[in-house]
Amino acid sequence: IPSCVAAYRLLSYENAKEAAIKAADQLVSRYRPEGKYIQAWGEMWARDNARLIIDCMLNVPLLYWASEVTKDNHYADIAKNHIITTMKHVIRDDDSTWHTIFFDPDTGEFSHGATCQGYKDASAWARGQAWGIYGTAIAYKNTGDKEYIKYFKRVSKYFLKHLPKDLCPYWDLSFGDGDENEQPRDSSSAAIAVCGFLEMSKYLDEESRAYYTSVAKKIMYSLIKNYQVKDKSISNGQLLHGTYAKKTPYNTCKNSGVDECVIWGDYFFMEALTRLSKPDWKMYW
Repeated sequence: IPSCVAAYRLLSYENAKEAAIKAADQLVSRYRPEGKYIQAWGEMWARDNARLIIDCMLNVPLLYWASEVTKDNHYADIAKNHIITTMKHVIRDDDSTWHTIFFDPDTGEFSHGATCQGYKDASAWARGQAWGIYGTAIAYKNTGDKEYIKYFKRVSKYFLKHLPKDLCPYWDLSFGDGDENEQPRDSSSAAIAVCGFLEMSKYLDEESRAYYTSVAKKIMYSLIKNYQVKDKSISNGQLLHGTYAKKTPYNTCKNSGVDECVIWGDYFFMEALTRLSKPDWKMYW
């Protein structure tokens, strides 16, 4: 669907606009007003699936776009409510994040946090933390609400503190240097975080801007040096060592896309390269 938004923004394709608005309507149909969040996965209103996931931070920009083009604030209101609910509950006291949050299906009150794709409930799934970084940056871009800067700095600090020496995270931030023989990386998380650092740096004071830009460049240097595909015989992707989901005794996912190129990793890697080479680049999705 971001490609439909892009097709309309860049090329003014009306059919792409219509498709993207329909997608926004579908996302709105997942909204649960009792808890002010967009339900993730499963049958709508299922009592055992009253939950959100941190991944959805990258879905709600669609609603801000829909509000912009339709002049209907309902889309933006739902986006705002979902982001506020997510940030209120998904960030833990130590600034790590839950992957998914469950709510009471009747009252909408917070129930508990859990994981699906992280190592275990109490750990920090690397890509979830990266979604939080980029998601809060985009949320600030769309609203100008300075609370999102505070959230951004919190999740960014935890992410950066738990990177190994080469600055590319393991698939879960509970792992680090010394785990390379047993645990895969998730290079896509690094690329996502870089995009978030570069987006938010545009809105920060000079010192903070310099810090996050420097961090982004260092991570990208490592990705280019150590993780970029340089031989087509190795892969037809762009960024090696991504991980979609790794099964453990403590999570609910299945092994899928472990230690390989992943399409979103390739995309965010290319976006990060574009951001660094063209500082005036603007988001089109």
